[in-house]
Amino acid sequence: MARSASRTIALVVLVAVVLCSAAAAAGAWRYFHKNPQNPVVRLDEYVTMGWVAWDSSWYMRIAQDGYQYTPGQQSSVAFFPLYPLLIRAVETLGPNVYQAGVLITLLCGPLALVMFTRWARLLADEDTALKAGLLMAMYPFTMYFYGAMYSDALFVLLVVTSFVLLEKGHLGPAVLVAAVATAARPVAPAVVLGLLVRRLEWKHARGEKWTAVDFLPVLSGVGFGCYMLYLWHQFGDPFAFVKVQGAAGWAQTPGWRTWLKVSWFEHVVLNPTDKREAFRLAAHAFFTLLALALVWPTRKLLGWGYAVYVLAIVGLPAWSTKDFMGMGRYLLSSFPVFLTGAMLLRERPRLLQGALAVGAVSLLVLSWAFGADYYIS
Repeated sequence: MARSASRTIALVVLVAVVLCSAAAAAGAWRYFHKNPQNPVVRLDEYVTMGWVAWDSSWYMRIAQDGYQYTPGQQSSVAFFPLYPLLIRAVETLGPNVYQAGVLITLLCGPLALVMFTRWARLLADEDTALKAGLLMAMYPFTMYFYGAMYSDALFVLLVVTSFVLLEKGHLGPAVLVAAVATAARPVAPAVVLGLLVRRLEWKHARGEKWTAVDFLPVLSGVGFGCYMLYLWHQFGDPFAFVKVQGAAGWAQTPGWRTWLKVSWFEHVVLNPTDKREAFRLAAHAFFTLLALALVWPTRKLLGWGYAVYVLAIVGLPAWSTKDFMGMGRYLLSSFPVFLTGAMLLRERPRLLQGALAVGAVSLLVLSWAFGADYYIS
């Protein structure tokens, strides 16, 4: 009997977690020992140190001290509350704040990949679902699923679970899970639109008439709305999480300069003085354009619901970023494109194998770089 796709992915992910954690720990060891005055730490502590960097500090501050907002300055309100709330809850069980954050990712990331493979199996055959799972597991930025103290693994787990429930006809639970998900990332419109269009499409495919109940997915933005109400009550500004993006250091102010990606062209095309930065920004732009290019094939292969979801989940952050930085990681949320990719590569096994090989190597390199405190995403 052939092994199920989800079980195979579970084994692959287990190996990936071990190898990527080892790479991140090696990066942390290198970074830590740049200063010979640093104290000796236990070997296991390097793993935690390897997965804690950059935005991890914001989640730590929120979990320990709550939110703060100073107009015109970088502030923690930019980060949605579900992940730091879970960190605070896990802390009560004994781990420190950083261990709690890493543990949540170590749980949610692998589960998200297994759940994604099960979702793919609902729409395709076992072999294609396996290939889709491998593509997502070996995607370079999936290292954020293997331990990094970021909220992406939690968000994707909840959203994929919501779509699995939707495909099985469990509308109420799907909307409930999605409502929780929208408290983790500022992309509620994509979740709402994706679930709504897919539900209507799902009913139409079965020859059933639409009813008022089928519009329940509009309630999946409740988590997003609750955070806005909190910001309004606490700071008098429900859109503080948007306005703070223009603060010095982030400089993602809405406007033509941002929308036309002037900064990206300056750093990558017109005056690439820092080759490492130029390569990084070019890579993020490449993956963004690739995901957008897969929107129409996704419509043809998976339907309008998933095409609308991908267009929104990719288009919203792509539109608001000045230079595509971070998009490689955000694209983890556009999970349908990995199944679309697997379907398109069914007759191109060598190209698929090449993509998986490059992805596997990139995973280890990026994990090491993250642990060594290089800016990845």
